[in-house]
Amino acid sequence: MPTKEQIVSFITESPGKVGKREIARAFGIGGGQRIWLKRILRELEDEGAIDRRHKTLNRTGSLPPVVLADITARDRDGELIARPAEWDDADGDARAPRILVHLPRRQRPGQPVPGVGDRVLLRIEANRDRDSEETPSATVAYVGRVIKVLAKVRAQVLGIFRANPDGPGGRLVPVDKKLLGREMPIRPGDAGDAQDGDLVSVSVARAGRFGSSFAKVSERLGSLKSERAVSLIAIRAHDIPDVFSPAALREAEEAQPAPLAGREDWRTLPLVTIDPADAKDHDDAVHATPDSDPANAGGFIVTVAIADVAAYVRPGTALDRDALERGNSVYFPDRVVPMLPERISNDLGSLRPREDRAALAVRMVIDVRGRKRHHTFHRIMMRSAAKLAYPQAQAAIDGAPDDTTGPILDSVLRPLWDAYAAMTDARDERDPLALDLPERKLILKPDGTLDRVVMPERLDAHRLIEECMILANVCAAETLEQAGSPLIYRTHDEPSPEKLRALAEVLASIGIKAPKTGALSPTLFNRILAHVEGSPNRDFVNEVVLRTQAQAEYSADNYGHFGLNLRRYAHFTSPIRRYADLVVHRGLIRALKLGKDGLPAHASREELAEVAAQISAAERRAMAAERETTDRLIAHFMADQIGATFAGRIAGVTGAGLFVKLDDTGADGFIPASTLGQDYFRFDETLHALVGSRSRKTYRLGDRVEVRLVEAVPIAGALRFELLGGDAGRTPRRGSRIRRAGIDEAPARGATTTGGRKRRP
Repeated sequence: MPTKEQIVSFITESPGKVGKREIARAFGIGGGQRIWLKRILRELEDEGAIDRRHKTLNRTGSLPPVVLADITARDRDGELIARPAEWDDADGDARAPRILVHLPRRQRPGQPVPGVGDRVLLRIEANRDRDSEETPSATVAYVGRVIKVLAKVRAQVLGIFRANPDGPGGRLVPVDKKLLGREMPIRPGDAGDAQDGDLVSVSVARAGRFGSSFAKVSERLGSLKSERAVSLIAIRAHDIPDVFSPAALREAEEAQPAPLAGREDWRTLPLVTIDPADAKDHDDAVHATPDSDPANAGGFIVTVAIADVAAYVRPGTALDRDALERGNSVYFPDRVVPMLPERISNDLGSLRPREDRAALAVRMVIDVRGRKRHHTFHRIMMRSAAKLAYPQAQAAIDGAPDDTTGPILDSVLRPLWDAYAAMTDARDERDPLALDLPERKLILKPDGTLDRVVMPERLDAHRLIEECMILANVCAAETLEQAGSPLIYRTHDEPSPEKLRALAEVLASIGIKAPKTGALSPTLFNRILAHVEGSPNRDFVNEVVLRTQAQAEYSADNYGHFGLNLRRYAHFTSPIRRYADLVVHRGLIRALKLGKDGLPAHASREELAEVAAQISAAERRAMAAERETTDRLIAHFMADQIGATFAGRIAGVTGAGLFVKLDDTGADGFIPASTLGQDYFRFDETLHALVGSRSRKTYRLGDRVEVRLVEAVPIAGALRFELLGGDAGRTPRRGSRIRRAGIDEAPARGATTTGGRKRRP
């Protein structure tokens, strides 16, 4: 029988996908020996030597087959070296694997030659020459073959230009948290046309071999005196495209409303849109009615209609190229960077009430328990009966209709809520991951600064729309699979073994035993969440379980959506703001022969895998930019509250100190370990705590704390706190629960659900 080392080596060196079947075939393992192999593979996973992506085994930390990467350097032989553009923050940039870039012998016509600073799409395989001593690149773990050169990544440092009060020149105040306190001088003549308070991009030079660093302004990006300056920082820092090409704008302005010809006329069906009160685009509408079929007594016909964006954004056009580059719309508290120009997103693709609009609709028949019996897709012309906000629709159902909802209460809204009640039964039977985390909403003043932070109430109106969208997304994936069409799935993998072990340790540290391993489903996580419901640890455990989950992504391979507990899932319901949905629409149009503007005949699974990698990276870029903008707005809001005290919870622990999340605003700040007292504190990874060497005082993840704000740096979105009191800092007795809380077995794996701006999966 093979050793563990031989199995890991085989997994690493095999050029294709490797699963249990391939290992058994390679080593001649059959019959009852397969049980032994299954046990060995589980041990390797538990040891962290390998991880499992759906049914494929990989060496831990390995890369997927297609990766978006940045070319960062050349080795001594002049070979290009790249690193993944997006890498798990928990692992840190230092552990990001290096990739040896192989250039094609023959360049495609018009294809640029990649160089240092370029962002490229690479097809990845293991470096077969690794660990040899022949070349410097032999230590690189992967080889990447260039599929496409996407863009030049600027080598830049962003900051705020501060002019010298008594002469020319000035200094740069970096906006990156990692560069706090590292201001750089800008010599006279190097400031360009920058004015005091401008956001600038600089190049950094050094005076002499060991001299100080100097910054030279290479680009003036905008004034921080503008109302939308905070989001401008994130847009520039993450290279988010925010200006449409002239060709794309021209195509959008020349677009004409889609004609009725070739579509089904559904304009008399009273579909309604239900969105946030401040929504500007309305790309989905819903309707429900009891099913009149005696064979489906108590069932419903639920219809979801989605704006037919594919009718206006054709493959290969300038609009399509700009949309793919953006990948998705990016939502900031003070602005939106849309995926498509306003002519499409807020006009032709917005389902305005009492106006004819082209749509792609799915009609779904569900039984009395909410289980889908069958469905059909239709390309239609519709006319929305009403534009409703979530609170408005909920108020009508709760007995307070207004002039808009009153006339449609019995005919439209009540049947929708009745159908939702049935779908709730199906959802409970499916038992998806039931995380309950408050969502922050930032309310701004007219000048663009933060007024207050609110936690909007979750209503049945929100959940109704979510269930309708989930069911429509499942129908889209099923239809394309049955037609044999390539598609982009929305997938959620299982957490890594390292994160599962960390979760088990955190739960043990607060005296909670993880459920014994059973069937791999979100139900096991839900047991943990149910156990802490109503307890002081409720919010903390929800947060920890969320951090354990894998990140959702787009993929041409289907490995299911673990968090939703679904075998197949695709994004169909928002093509205005997500490129993946537009691809699914095109696939449906082609597969069902609904028009000539569907997915091109030459589109292959390999091509869609490249698109999936690109838009997954764009999604992560958007999430980081949105998060940083929120941090900066809150830091600016709190800058005049220095000395004030706040209640919060320890949300992260490192050797350098404690990260604290405040209760009222959700703001994140840092407490340096050096300020915790005269003791020396060491980081206990098992406890996720800082422990005093002499005093044994323990500051642990999840502890309640009271803190004082001592510093706020709005430009970087950074807050520094001083610890005052709370549950933290206890000195546990030897043998106390914190030390002896046990774990029966590793907890089950799961994945969280994520969605778009409207909290839709």
